[in-house]
Amino acid sequence: MAIRIAQDPHADEVLTNDSFALLAGMLLDQQFPMERAFAGPAKVLDRFGTLDPSAIADADPEAFADLCATPPAIHRYGRSMAGRLQALARVVADEYDGDASRIWTEARTGEALMKRLLALPGFGEQKAKIFTALVAKQLGVKPAGWTTVVGDYGKKGYRSVADVVDADSLAKVRAFKQAKKAAARA
Repeated sequence: MAIRIAQDPHADEVLTNDSFALLAGMLLDQQFPMERAFAGPAKVLDRFGTLDPSAIADADPEAFADLCATPPAIHRYGRSMAGRLQALARVVADEYDGDASRIWTEARTGEALMKRLLALPGFGEQKAKIFTALVAKQLGVKPAGWTTVVGDYGKKGYRSVADVVDADSLAKVRAFKQAKKAAARA
């Protein structure tokens, strides 16, 4: 299934074809528009030449931060996110032999998948739940009990990036998030 989160053909192709790109997009999805966050890995690929986790992890931190912060930056905090991206790449390179998809394809239960995601740098409970829902809904990776561990993110509807499949669903997810924030403020 083709990923359509970034709403940009090249960026979405990168997300569809590279498991580390999808994981990195999720890492970048904070305090930044989700479609732009998920376009970040394509920018890294275009500028750095590869999304190989070992190469990213081993890159000179200062040079990699410059690459990530160059306009248009991969994130509003491009330099900071470059460091987080390198830390994530190091874990994928060392613990999953450079194959990010092993994080979700080798997890037998939703609980095991959540545990693997929570062990990643930059992944808290919310991000782990959303990413678990994303791989279930968009990649068909549904380990036993996944709906239990993700809670509301497993439901039908437009709650998170896991539900973004086109421009219309992106708008619906954005509206849902804005309504939720407004309700929290009230």
